[in-house]
Amino acid sequence: MRPERNARSSTAPGLALPALREVYQAYVRAAAELETMPGPLQAELWASAQLAALEKAAPHEAGHRMAVGDLIAELHRARTPATRTFLLAIAAMGPEWSRRAAAKAAAALTRTTTPSWTDALGKVTPGPVWLLQEGPLDGDRVICEFRYTPTEAGDQAGPHHALAVRLTPDIGIPTEIIVVGDVPALMADARKAVQAELCTVQPLARQTAAHRLRSALTTAHPLPEDCHPPLPFARHRASVL
Repeated sequence: MRPERNARSSTAPGLALPALREVYQAYVRAAAELETMPGPLQAELWASAQLAALEKAAPHEAGHRMAVGDLIAELHRARTPATRTFLLAIAAMGPEWSRRAAAKAAAALTRTTTPSWTDALGKVTPGPVWLLQEGPLDGDRVICEFRYTPTEAGDQAGPHHALAVRLTPDIGIPTEIIVVGDVPALMADARKAVQAELCTVQPLARQTAAHRLRSALTTAHPLPEDCHPPLPFARHRASVL
């Protein structure tokens, strides 16, 4: 299924999967939670968990695309500030093939107000990348730092954060995906572990990290349950490395 088809369906009166209408309505109601979020990072992680649940429930890729297209249509149809915020989050860090349709749907809701941090959604700059190795049987942990693009006034639009992904030592399947909000504390703990000879930490080329993570985060292999909620977020961050 081509992305353009999803874009057209976002404004169509019907749904590709009408049996899921109640599911989409549950997402519409849940979007109200976005209005309580303190900033873009928390909002992106919330949206990631919602999108991950939809992806996990889909029987195949085509079904996943249709479901996301339907969700975009229902969020647009609701026409609330919260659903517009959800659309902006999808446009910023959702699956690449869904972003244009979500952005178009959000742009049509110009009379709804959204939190001030919505302009920062997905707008991050990658920082240092680290490879943490604890032992041959533990696999590698790739740690990537990110900062939100500063506002026009020069203020930080969101917190300095890191994505940490543990990969299996054999074929590099994710076994742990963590988003860390306190990067200095994370690196301080890593330095202590190095001093105790519990692990090694070394810089990793951004291009190498991007290749490893993009491959790992799109694997067809089953992932641990805890890896699913941050998966769309992690894919977005890997895409900007």
